[in-house]
Amino acid sequence: MNQDKMHLVNKIFNNETIRTIWDKEQEKYFISVVDIVGVVSESKDGRKYWNKLKQRLKEEGNESVTNCHQLKLKSSDGKYYNTDVVDIEGMFRIIESIPSKNAEPIKQWLAKLGSERIDETFDPSIAAQRAIDLYRFKGYDEEWIAKRIKGIQDRKKLTDVWQDGGISETKEYAILTNEIYKEWSGMKANEYKAFKGLRKESLRDNMSDIEVALADLGELATREIAKEYKPYGLEQNKMIAKMGGNVSRTARDNLEQKLGKSVISNQNNLSYQYLDGKQLENKR
Repeated sequence: MNQDKMHLVNKIFNNETIRTIWDKEQEKYFISVVDIVGVVSESKDGRKYWNKLKQRLKEEGNESVTNCHQLKLKSSDGKYYNTDVVDIEGMFRIIESIPSKNAEPIKQWLAKLGSERIDETFDPSIAAQRAIDLYRFKGYDEEWIAKRIKGIQDRKKLTDVWQDGGISETKEYAILTNEIYKEWSGMKANEYKAFKGLRKESLRDNMSDIEVALADLGELATREIAKEYKPYGLEQNKMIAKMGGNVSRTARDNLEQKLGKSVISNQNNLSYQYLDGKQLENKR
């Protein structure tokens, strides 16, 4: 399987992130087996449960195991590991091997997932509307949603400029983003998320209006400076990213001087908090 021709499109099932890959060549989804198995089995350690189940299925000669592939997927610690993935049809077979009340809901979710991608291919606005509906469901107002969608578009313009400057790998985009964040906030993106008590959740979705404005300004400044100086390669682009981040840092310093307090907050928009690393507790 050529991972370069695949696109990560994480999906949500009952507030759980299911790492999902769209294969452009085969035009089908491949799904992280560990993520699905963890949800269906309700196991505290989905990986351990899957390893035991995989061994049993191998001994039984179950074809669903032989149809598994491994792709490098991002884990909760921010690193990439080889992870078992399988297409939707294979995932159905694996689920049938797990006695659980969650089996039927996840099957319905998988069936819908398969049809969604086909529909989105013919009408991309469906995907955009789905994102808007999800933000509404989470309680965001229309003004915030409009700004968030625009922010996504602006981010794409920045990555296009980076791509023109010789940036092509996912880890390079992450490095450049961290350079911008470090310059204006003093933290890399994963450090910022930890500061706000986030794990898998989006950092931007949990920023205050001021934090979002500073993040947007840093990326916009980076884009415009890069268009002017035309850097090429990671090192040159890192220098430009720092310059863009510094524009936001200057704006932050000026505002904080007038307010007399920091504009960087550990507040988030979650209705829950993490306990003991895994469990969730309602904050309200």
